[in-house]
Amino acid sequence: MASPTTLRHAEIAGVGHYVPDRVVKNADLEQMMETTDAWIQERTGIQERRWFEEGKDTTAGMGAEAARRALANAGLTVEDVQLIVFATLSPDYFFPGSGVLMQRELGMTGNVPALDVRNQCSGFIYGLSVADQFVRTGMYDTVLVVGSEIHSSGLDKSTRGRAVSVIFGDGAGAVVLRPSSQEGHGILSTHLHAQGEFAEELIVKEPGSNRENRVNYAIANEADMFPYMNGQNVFKHAVVRFPQVIKEALDQNNYQPADIDLLIPHQANLRITQYVQQKMGLPDDKVFSNIQRYGNTTAASIPIALSEAMQAGRIKRGDLVCLAAFGSGFTWASALIKW
Repeated sequence: MASPTTLRHAEIAGVGHYVPDRVVKNADLEQMMETTDAWIQERTGIQERRWFEEGKDTTAGMGAEAARRALANAGLTVEDVQLIVFATLSPDYFFPGSGVLMQRELGMTGNVPALDVRNQCSGFIYGLSVADQFVRTGMYDTVLVVGSEIHSSGLDKSTRGRAVSVIFGDGAGAVVLRPSSQEGHGILSTHLHAQGEFAEELIVKEPGSNRENRVNYAIANEADMFPYMNGQNVFKHAVVRFPQVIKEALDQNNYQPADIDLLIPHQANLRITQYVQQKMGLPDDKVFSNIQRYGNTTAASIPIALSEAMQAGRIKRGDLVCLAAFGSGFTWASALIKW
């Protein structure tokens, strides 16, 4: 372990992802609510998504499988992990957090600490930033950062909830952080922001703890247990914050948009990604999108996309990779990586 006074770069040494086997196409949603494949694709770009299977998939379990694949990709084992950072908005339990459940699922020994991050769509980059600080300062050498979500069990799958329920899917992704093996490579910087005045624009309100009896109140106000989104306002802010936080990362490290080899945005909406791509002047081969097949998996979307991009050969050593996210909170974030 490095001296705490020695600052160093952290690099992504391994990536992995897991998605449930159950494929839900837009045509399947047509049987549940008043919607059409054309309507969904026009507004979101989504063609299908994955939904978990009860009795098989859990938030922690999916995260564990993604973590196993990331560790294998890095040539490491669970015994090498010194810290878990677990990002999710859909934990298996109200408490404890899914980080300790995944630790148990992986059969870890040695009292490995587990930190849970609740920053929704920005959760993975927030978690990556936290993990990066631990590696930079030398406190830990090997940190597992996981994003895992089960949305489908909490969606209003009726016509009332269609504006939100057609968007979200389930899945998990993970990365392993290690000290950089080459000078100038690794996570160059991370950038985190929040604007709480818009907290209710994208929210699951109940069950809230500020009720005398949260369970009874939630049952009486059942509609507030489903996600609510002011879609127009979210879109309006997203198309501003995405370019801003990407430019912030580039400026800090003396790069221009043209220097980016691959932009991996949080998979919120294909229309948002296309707007940001146009705003940044990036060609198609420099932007990675998989929302068409998975929908929005919030904290899991960036690590799933990162894992698929690696598998597809879209990232090579020396590439400049930018990650960016925007979502509930409002929160937004970016990370710039020299691969």
